[in-house]
Amino acid sequence: MLNIDRRILAHFDFITVILLIPIIFMSGWLIHEIHPVLGQKHLIYVFVGIGVFLGLFLLPLRRMVWTIPIFYWSSVILLIAVEFVGHARLGAKRWIEIPFIHFTLQPSELIKPAFVLMMAYLISRNPPPREGYGLKDFFRISFFILLPFILIAKEPDLGTATVLLLLGFGILFIVGVHWKIWVGLATVFVISMPLIYTQLHDYQKQRLNDFVSEKPSYHVEQSIIAIGSGGFFGKDKENATQTQMKFLPIASSDFIFAYVVERTGFFGAFILISLYAALVMHLLMISSWAQDYYIKVVAGGLSLLIFIYMSINIAMTIGFAPVVGVPLPLFSYGGSSFVNFMVLFAIMENLLAYRFRFLYDSTGKKSFV
Repeated sequence: MLNIDRRILAHFDFITVILLIPIIFMSGWLIHEIHPVLGQKHLIYVFVGIGVFLGLFLLPLRRMVWTIPIFYWSSVILLIAVEFVGHARLGAKRWIEIPFIHFTLQPSELIKPAFVLMMAYLISRNPPPREGYGLKDFFRISFFILLPFILIAKEPDLGTATVLLLLGFGILFIVGVHWKIWVGLATVFVISMPLIYTQLHDYQKQRLNDFVSEKPSYHVEQSIIAIGSGGFFGKDKENATQTQMKFLPIASSDFIFAYVVERTGFFGAFILISLYAALVMHLLMISSWAQDYYIKVVAGGLSLLIFIYMSINIAMTIGFAPVVGVPLPLFSYGGSSFVNFMVLFAIMENLLAYRFRFLYDSTGKKSFV
């Protein structure tokens, strides 16, 4: 039996795993209550995610950084392929059907780990100077951010595209960009807002109109009712009528936070948000002290991704943001999102545990004792 070198375990980040366990457990419990069949499928996704985590952790990733551009550009090619061979659902062309096995692939989900790794690859090869990136380097890296943003927004999937945009520029903010560039970027964005609005699809404009109108949309209205009925400690499963009687739409995915509050009340919501906050802050701390730009970007990107998804999803359920298809991270039902997060966590843990090259042997495999 092989035992992993104790030096590797000494660098493993157990705090992240400890914070993830109650989030994943609570998610499985509530999804099973909403829909037992979905709960069983979600359990399979969890095991797949854990398997992917362990598999990636055992790979010599630092010796495989040359594959990152291949991974990124392959994901971009799949996004382009969606336009030509994509499978449409509910008016959006976001999926590619794999022949013969009847399996659908969503490239906009696949590109997330490739995107974060590409950002780490570019920044590591050309670290920012002390005063931050200048205009030339900023535009060069921005190309790799804007390309998938445009392709995903065209599907249309503005929610995922916006998350990717915020993630990319958020990573640049963490590593350092000259402050004048941010001022100029904010100015251009504010001036171009009317033009951006004219380019939106009708259903996207309707969501914005519902957001600013006095009366919220049906989805948000039912979500607010569910949240308000939860009280301080929540209700029993049988008395959580908003969800059990199907008034709350998409209760297992987009609006699962409303069921969290209906079922566990303010107390349960506070615990869940506190877990997310602790996870985000912990990942930001790892990013801030890391000298290795791969660790800095992956940890920082993970913290941003969790914060962006959590903030948008919760704000959406309480009527503080337009309704978009953004899941509650590591919580909402859905295999692609969960597995993608586990991929990124596995990469971060691998980079941390094997941060020193002497932990690899001469054949490129890891050292075991």
